[in-house]
Amino acid sequence: MEQATAETYASRLTRVSSYIHDHLDEELSLDVLAGIACLSPYHWHRIYHAHFGETVAATVRRLRLQRAAAHLAHTSMPITKVAERAGYDSQASFTRAFSAAFGLPPATYREVGSHSVFKAPTHQGVLTMYDVGIDTISPKTLIAVDHRGPYMNIGKSFDLLFTTLAQRGLIRPDLPMVGVYLDDPTSVPEDELRSKACVAVNEPVTVDAPLVSTQVRGGDHAVLKYKGPYGDMHAAYSWLYGQWLPSSGREAADAPVFEDYLNSPRDTPPTELRTDIYLPLK
Repeated sequence: MEQATAETYASRLTRVSSYIHDHLDEELSLDVLAGIACLSPYHWHRIYHAHFGETVAATVRRLRLQRAAAHLAHTSMPITKVAERAGYDSQASFTRAFSAAFGLPPATYREVGSHSVFKAPTHQGVLTMYDVGIDTISPKTLIAVDHRGPYMNIGKSFDLLFTTLAQRGLIRPDLPMVGVYLDDPTSVPEDELRSKACVAVNEPVTVDAPLVSTQVRGGDHAVLKYKGPYGDMHAAYSWLYGQWLPSSGREAADAPVFEDYLNSPRDTPPTELRTDIYLPLK
């Protein structure tokens, strides 16, 4: 009975997490999400908060602001439209919320946010601004959930991964979070991008759906130490591939890039997020 109850709640957590990620442009009130979970708003809120460590409203606000930062950094979408898509009735209220999360008002962020250093870099200038080293790593065994679609939406698959691990009694606070990215987003349509939301494990784990087992190859890797919002990260990739790699004297190996997440967006401001980007080398 206890196992059945745990599985029921796990499936409800997964269902609601998926719904939030897939319907950010819709009304996501507690009542709506409680209906998806088939629980009363009062009980659902407590269950969700206890499992994910943040309220439903905080999740929705965080994901919408994260998407807004990407729009500001990489599109010419008017700020009024960005604010509207983020669920704010006025540009003023959006500016207050965005400034609190990212440390800059939207217009300033668009011009001088962390993404802006890549706009017209000088070769030596950017090289000295970012910490890139070459590390030799051991092969890693990862437990993963496959993700298909925009890389910025991989949080949905991480939620499924951790909910499944918790359901099976495999969750630990120190599990290293890793994202493996299989396709080039500049050449593959966004909806067809393949990636994996992973944790690294040191002991054998029985793997069945939705979990899969995968490996990260050992050997030399270029490691770019990135700090800042996830929405700005693709510019760092452009610099890593376009400037650092050609000048490094090394070649990329036939293996996917992966990211090692050193803290969590659930309890860390976007500007303080730290990610190590691993580029495999021949």
